[in-house]
Amino acid sequence: MADTLLDDVCGLLREAAAKVVVPMFRRLDDAEISEKAPGEVVTVADREAEQMISAGLRRLRPGSVVVGEEGVADDPELLRHVRGAGDVWLVDPIDGTSNFAAGRRPFALMVALLTDGELVASWVFDPLAGNLAAGRVGKGACLDGEAVRTTGPAPALGTLRGTANTRFLPPDTRRAVEAGGERIRELLPGQHCAGREYLDILTGAQQFVLFWRTLPWDHAPGALLVREAGGVARRFDGSDYHPADDGQGLLVAANEAVWNEVRAALLDG
Repeated sequence: MADTLLDDVCGLLREAAAKVVVPMFRRLDDAEISEKAPGEVVTVADREAEQMISAGLRRLRPGSVVVGEEGVADDPELLRHVRGAGDVWLVDPIDGTSNFAAGRRPFALMVALLTDGELVASWVFDPLAGNLAAGRVGKGACLDGEAVRTTGPAPALGTLRGTANTRFLPPDTRRAVEAGGERIRELLPGQHCAGREYLDILTGAQQFVLFWRTLPWDHAPGALLVREAGGVARRFDGSDYHPADDGQGLLVAANEAVWNEVRAALLDG
Protein backbone atom coordinates (compact mmCIF):
# COMPACT_ATOMS: atom_id res chain seq x y z
CA MET A 1 0.00 0.00 0.00
CA ALA A 2 1.87 3.05 -1.29
CA ASP A 3 0.88 6.03 0.85
CA THR A 4 3.33 8.71 1.95
CA LEU A 5 1.44 9.69 5.09
CA LEU A 6 1.04 6.08 6.20
CA ASP A 7 4.74 5.47 5.62
CA ASP A 8 5.81 8.65 7.40
CA VAL A 9 3.84 7.88 10.56
CA CYS A 10 5.04 4.27 10.49
CA GLY A 11 8.57 5.62 10.47
CA LEU A 12 7.81 7.97 13.32
CA LEU A 13 6.42 5.17 15.50
CA ARG A 14 9.39 2.95 14.75
CA GLU A 15 11.73 5.78 15.70
CA ALA A 16 9.92 6.53 18.97
CA ALA A 17 9.93 2.85 19.87
CA ALA A 18 13.61 2.44 19.06
CA LYS A 19 14.85 5.63 20.74
CA VAL A 20 12.53 5.96 23.74
CA VAL A 21 10.19 3.09 24.50
CA VAL A 22 12.12 -0.14 24.02
CA PRO A 23 15.36 1.13 25.64
CA MET A 24 13.39 1.89 28.83
CA PHE A 25 11.54 -1.43 28.93
CA ARG A 26 12.54 -3.33 32.09
CA ARG A 27 14.98 -0.51 32.92
CA LEU A 28 12.70 1.88 34.81
CA ASP A 29 13.35 2.69 38.43
CA ASP A 30 10.63 3.54 40.94
CA ALA A 31 11.09 7.27 40.47
CA GLU A 32 10.24 6.93 36.78
CA ILE A 33 6.81 5.39 37.45
CA SER A 34 3.97 7.35 39.04
CA GLU A 35 0.22 7.14 39.49
CA LYS A 36 -1.72 9.71 37.47
CA ALA A 37 -5.11 8.45 38.70
CA PRO A 38 -6.17 5.71 41.10
CA GLY A 39 -5.03 2.44 39.57
CA GLU A 40 -3.49 4.10 36.49
CA VAL A 41 0.25 4.50 36.14
CA VAL A 42 2.35 6.62 33.83
CA THR A 43 6.09 6.40 33.15
CA VAL A 44 8.72 8.75 31.86
CA ALA A 45 8.70 6.66 28.69
CA ASP A 46 5.01 7.50 28.09
CA ARG A 47 5.69 11.21 28.43
CA GLU A 48 8.86 11.27 26.36
CA ALA A 49 7.36 9.12 23.61
CA GLU A 50 4.26 11.30 23.44
CA GLN A 51 6.39 14.42 23.13
CA MET A 52 8.46 12.90 20.34
CA ILE A 53 5.50 11.48 18.42
CA SER A 54 3.49 14.69 18.82
CA ALA A 55 6.32 16.85 17.49
CA GLY A 56 6.71 14.56 14.47
CA LEU A 57 2.98 14.59 13.71
CA ARG A 58 2.85 18.37 13.84
CA ARG A 59 5.70 18.51 11.34
CA LEU A 60 3.78 16.20 9.02
CA ARG A 61 0.60 18.27 9.25
CA PRO A 62 1.43 21.87 10.24
CA GLY A 63 -1.42 23.45 12.16
CA SER A 64 -2.79 20.11 13.32
CA VAL A 65 -3.80 19.42 16.92
CA VAL A 66 -2.50 16.52 18.99
CA VAL A 67 -4.76 14.92 21.58
CA GLY A 68 -2.49 12.57 23.48
CA GLU A 69 -3.36 10.39 26.45
CA GLU A 70 -0.81 12.07 28.70
CA GLY A 71 -1.66 15.53 27.43
CA VAL A 72 -5.32 14.96 28.29
CA ALA A 73 -4.34 13.71 31.75
CA ASP A 74 -2.77 17.13 32.31
CA ASP A 75 -5.45 19.14 30.47
CA PRO A 76 -8.81 17.38 29.98
CA GLU A 77 -10.03 20.29 27.85
CA LEU A 78 -7.94 18.90 24.98
CA LEU A 79 -10.68 16.33 24.40
CA ARG A 80 -12.91 18.99 22.86
CA HIS A 81 -10.74 18.86 19.73
CA VAL A 82 -11.92 15.33 18.93
CA ARG A 83 -15.13 16.91 17.62
CA GLY A 84 -13.34 19.86 16.05
CA ALA A 85 -12.49 20.95 12.52
CA GLY A 86 -9.19 20.39 10.77
CA ASP A 87 -6.64 17.66 11.42
CA VAL A 88 -6.58 16.14 14.90
CA TRP A 89 -4.21 13.38 15.94
CA LEU A 90 -5.05 10.90 18.69
CA VAL A 91 -1.92 9.50 20.33
CA ASP A 92 -1.41 6.67 22.79
CA PRO A 93 2.36 6.65 23.26
CA ILE A 94 2.37 3.36 25.19
CA ASP A 95 -0.87 1.43 25.19
CA GLY A 96 -0.58 -1.12 27.96
CA THR A 97 1.40 1.07 30.35
CA SER A 98 0.63 -1.21 33.28
CA ASN A 99 2.31 -4.06 31.40
CA PHE A 100 5.23 -1.87 30.36
CA ALA A 101 5.81 -0.54 33.88
CA ALA A 102 5.76 -4.07 35.30
CA GLY A 103 8.21 -5.34 32.69
CA ARG A 104 5.55 -7.42 30.91
CA ARG A 105 4.44 -7.55 27.32
CA PRO A 106 2.43 -6.68 25.30
CA PHE A 107 2.35 -2.93 24.79
CA ALA A 108 1.87 -0.85 21.67
CA LEU A 109 2.25 2.62 20.19
CA MET A 110 -0.91 3.95 18.52
CA VAL A 111 -1.97 6.94 16.43
CA ALA A 112 -5.17 7.90 14.64
CA LEU A 113 -5.95 10.90 12.42
CA LEU A 114 -9.31 12.66 12.36
CA THR A 115 -10.15 15.29 9.75
CA ASP A 116 -13.14 17.51 10.48
CA GLY A 117 -14.22 15.06 13.15
CA GLU A 118 -14.06 11.95 10.97
CA LEU A 119 -11.61 9.10 11.48
CA VAL A 120 -9.47 8.87 8.32
CA ALA A 121 -6.25 6.95 9.11
CA SER A 122 -4.60 4.96 11.88
CA TRP A 123 -1.52 3.05 13.00
CA VAL A 124 -0.80 0.39 15.66
CA PHE A 125 2.74 -0.85 16.40
CA ASP A 126 3.79 -3.64 18.76
CA PRO A 127 7.57 -3.12 18.83
CA LEU A 128 8.45 -6.36 20.61
CA ALA A 129 6.39 -8.59 18.33
CA GLY A 130 7.34 -6.47 15.33
CA ASN A 131 3.75 -6.10 14.10
CA LEU A 132 2.90 -2.76 12.48
CA ALA A 133 -0.56 -2.11 11.04
CA ALA A 134 -1.67 0.97 9.13
CA GLY A 135 -4.76 1.94 7.21
CA ARG A 136 -6.70 4.75 5.60
CA VAL A 137 -10.46 5.00 5.19
CA GLY A 138 -11.55 3.53 1.89
CA LYS A 139 -8.05 2.27 1.08
CA GLY A 140 -7.88 -0.86 3.22
CA ALA A 141 -5.48 -1.92 5.94
CA CYS A 142 -2.03 -3.46 5.85
CA LEU A 143 -0.21 -5.54 8.42
CA ASP A 144 3.58 -5.72 8.24
CA GLY A 145 3.46 -4.31 4.73
CA GLU A 146 0.84 -6.70 3.34
CA ALA A 147 -2.85 -6.07 2.72
CA VAL A 148 -4.97 -7.85 5.31
CA ARG A 149 -8.60 -9.04 5.18
CA THR A 150 -10.65 -10.62 7.96
CA THR A 151 -13.77 -11.43 5.97
CA GLY A 152 -14.92 -15.01 5.51
CA PRO A 153 -17.82 -17.44 5.89
CA ALA A 154 -19.90 -17.55 9.05
CA PRO A 155 -17.98 -19.63 11.61
CA ALA A 156 -19.52 -22.02 14.10
CA LEU A 157 -19.91 -20.36 17.49
CA GLY A 158 -18.07 -23.21 19.19
CA THR A 159 -14.97 -22.56 17.09
CA LEU A 160 -14.55 -18.91 18.00
CA ARG A 161 -11.71 -17.51 20.10
CA GLY A 162 -11.79 -14.03 21.54
CA THR A 163 -11.40 -11.69 24.49
CA ALA A 164 -13.87 -10.20 26.94
CA ASN A 165 -12.44 -7.50 29.16
CA THR A 166 -14.93 -7.93 32.01
CA ARG A 167 -13.23 -5.92 34.74
CA PHE A 168 -15.29 -2.74 34.26
CA LEU A 169 -18.53 -4.31 33.01
CA PRO A 170 -21.71 -3.69 35.01
CA PRO A 171 -22.44 -6.76 37.16
CA ASP A 172 -25.45 -7.95 35.12
CA THR A 173 -23.55 -7.62 31.85
CA ARG A 174 -20.52 -9.37 33.31
CA ARG A 175 -22.63 -12.34 34.39
CA ALA A 176 -24.25 -12.56 30.95
CA VAL A 177 -20.88 -12.42 29.20
CA GLU A 178 -19.36 -15.06 31.45
CA ALA A 179 -22.35 -17.38 30.99
CA GLY A 180 -22.39 -16.87 27.23
CA GLY A 181 -18.67 -17.48 27.06
CA GLU A 182 -19.30 -21.15 27.82
CA ARG A 183 -20.71 -21.45 24.29
CA ILE A 184 -17.51 -20.15 22.73
CA ARG A 185 -14.43 -22.30 22.22
CA GLU A 186 -12.13 -19.95 24.13
CA LEU A 187 -13.05 -16.76 25.97
CA LEU A 188 -9.86 -14.98 27.03
CA PRO A 189 -9.53 -12.52 29.94
CA GLY A 190 -7.64 -9.79 28.06
CA GLN A 191 -4.04 -8.65 27.69
CA HIS A 192 -4.33 -5.15 29.22
CA CYS A 193 -3.35 -3.72 25.83
CA ALA A 194 -6.11 -2.78 23.40
CA GLY A 195 -3.63 -2.34 20.58
CA ARG A 196 -2.51 -5.95 20.83
CA GLU A 197 -6.15 -7.12 20.93
CA TYR A 198 -6.84 -5.32 17.65
CA LEU A 199 -3.66 -6.69 16.08
CA ASP A 200 -4.69 -10.19 17.11
CA ILE A 201 -7.91 -9.80 15.13
CA LEU A 202 -5.88 -8.76 12.09
CA THR A 203 -3.49 -11.70 12.46
CA GLY A 204 -6.32 -14.18 13.01
CA ALA A 205 -5.12 -15.09 16.52
CA GLN A 206 -8.63 -14.22 17.73
CA GLN A 207 -11.92 -13.33 16.09
CA PHE A 208 -13.40 -10.77 18.48
CA VAL A 209 -12.81 -8.56 21.51
CA LEU A 210 -15.27 -6.94 23.90
CA PHE A 211 -14.49 -3.76 25.85
CA TRP A 212 -16.38 -1.55 28.29
CA ARG A 213 -14.24 1.57 28.57
CA THR A 214 -13.64 3.25 25.20
CA LEU A 215 -11.25 6.18 25.50
CA PRO A 216 -10.59 7.51 21.98
CA TRP A 217 -6.84 6.91 21.83
CA ASP A 218 -7.36 3.32 22.96
CA HIS A 219 -9.88 2.39 20.27
CA ALA A 220 -9.95 4.78 17.31
CA PRO A 221 -6.71 3.36 15.81
CA GLY A 222 -7.71 -0.29 16.05
CA ALA A 223 -11.35 0.25 15.11
CA LEU A 224 -10.40 1.85 11.79
CA LEU A 225 -7.92 -0.93 10.99
CA VAL A 226 -10.40 -3.70 11.71
CA ARG A 227 -13.10 -2.00 9.66
CA GLU A 228 -10.78 -1.48 6.71
CA ALA A 229 -9.85 -5.17 6.89
CA GLY A 230 -13.52 -6.14 6.63
CA GLY A 231 -14.41 -6.26 10.31
CA VAL A 232 -16.94 -4.54 12.54
CA ALA A 233 -16.58 -2.17 15.52
CA ARG A 234 -19.92 -1.33 17.10
CA ARG A 235 -21.51 -0.42 20.39
CA PHE A 236 -23.49 -3.14 22.12
CA ASP A 237 -26.72 -1.72 20.64
CA GLY A 238 -25.37 -2.11 17.11
CA SER A 239 -24.53 1.56 16.48
CA ASP A 240 -21.19 2.31 14.85
CA TYR A 241 -18.31 3.36 17.07
CA HIS A 242 -17.02 6.93 16.76
CA PRO A 243 -14.10 8.25 18.82
CA ALA A 244 -16.03 11.35 19.89
CA ASP A 245 -18.76 9.23 21.49
CA ASP A 246 -18.67 9.23 25.28
CA GLY A 247 -20.62 5.98 25.58
CA GLN A 248 -19.39 2.71 26.95
CA GLY A 249 -19.31 -0.82 25.62
CA LEU A 250 -17.71 -1.90 22.34
CA LEU A 251 -17.73 -5.21 20.49
CA VAL A 252 -15.18 -5.62 17.72
CA ALA A 253 -15.20 -8.62 15.39
CA ALA A 254 -13.38 -9.93 12.35
CA ASN A 255 -16.52 -9.73 10.22
CA GLU A 256 -20.27 -9.22 10.34
CA ALA A 257 -21.07 -12.90 10.91
CA VAL A 258 -18.74 -13.12 13.91
CA TRP A 259 -20.13 -9.89 15.39
CA ASN A 260 -23.70 -11.15 15.16
CA GLU A 261 -22.88 -14.55 16.67
CA VAL A 262 -20.83 -13.13 19.54
CA ARG A 263 -23.37 -10.42 20.36
CA ALA A 264 -26.13 -13.02 20.51
CA ALA A 265 -24.06 -15.30 22.71
CA LEU A 266 -22.59 -12.77 25.12
CA LEU A 267 -25.05 -9.89 25.25
CA ASP A 268 -28.49 -11.16 24.24
CA GLY A 269 -28.57 -14.09 26.65
